[in-house]
Amino acid sequence: MTEIYYPSTTAGDNVAIANGQFPLLVFGHGYSMAWSAYQWLWDSIVPYGYIMIFPRTEGSMSPSHQDFGLDLRFLNEQLKKENVLSSSFFYQHLSNTSAIMGHSMGGGASFLAAENYTNFTTLINFAAATTSPSSITAATHVTSPLLMFSGENDGVAPTASHQIPMYDSCISACKTHITITGGGHCYFADYNFTCNLGEMATSPQPVITREAQHAEIAYLLIPYLNFMLKSSSVDESLFLNRLTNDSNITYVRNCNTAVLPSDMTFIHVYPNPAIDMINISIPNNNKETLISLFDVYGRILYEGNTISDFFQLSLDRYSKNGIYFLQIIQDRNTRTFKIVTKIF
Repeated sequence: MTEIYYPSTTAGDNVAIANGQFPLLVFGHGYSMAWSAYQWLWDSIVPYGYIMIFPRTEGSMSPSHQDFGLDLRFLNEQLKKENVLSSSFFYQHLSNTSAIMGHSMGGGASFLAAENYTNFTTLINFAAATTSPSSITAATHVTSPLLMFSGENDGVAPTASHQIPMYDSCISACKTHITITGGGHCYFADYNFTCNLGEMATSPQPVITREAQHAEIAYLLIPYLNFMLKSSSVDESLFLNRLTNDSNITYVRNCNTAVLPSDMTFIHVYPNPAIDMINISIPNNNKETLISLFDVYGRILYEGNTISDFFQLSLDRYSKNGIYFLQIIQDRNTRTFKIVTKIF
């Protein structure tokens, strides 16, 4: 059994798929967890034009990690076959790019799936846990681009003994390891009793909220997916600049792609916190500048161009006591500002 979520113009089960071709994301769940623990993730990603698929296998107390990795690989192959099968629901609805993903046990199994296997675009995992057979050993045979997320306060699968050895062993020519400051292990998913019980018995404990951790993941993951699976150069710049300017994470990146420098250090955004208006000062601006406002899930709320030295963006239509991200792009340089709105 497999759960599949896909873009549609109508809400519901088994409704018609939206027009277009969409990248595939194959996701492996954590130990003794179900696909349903990741609703926040498919709700955040699928509306951007992705098909996300969750195997329901290996949910017992004694799962086979090897079989789980093979299941992830199988589903990546099978959905691509469905794309060219005229009788399939997914006929001609999949693009030629895909990601293999997973959390905890599923994260470790994603390395087993990717071992000596290249028919996918990128490997992405969250708090990946070591497996048997060894995901660390498997990583020595993984060449696809890797994006790895960890929680700084993960007591279930501590970064030092789980994710870092996998990352260091991976032979990909482009790999990135992001650690969310204060983040936990189970906070990569929605609330799950089994995972929560295990995390409560460990130390350290997460010190940020589950919602904050989800927002941080989406903030970085969505532009990464868009540039890796949809070849968006704008999202490549956005991801790289968010990576280097985000004060809520630490990261290691070993990749042939360099972070773009920025010459927009004199841009001033005020007031912050804001009430109903943001003022944006761009001294000596004589180039077309793209200004975008995003919510914490990476959704675009406003987008417009200016060549003016001074620009005002109204916040009246957005909720107060919120967090937003203001992105300013000029040529291929980007600056991102975290905006807090408050009622005084």
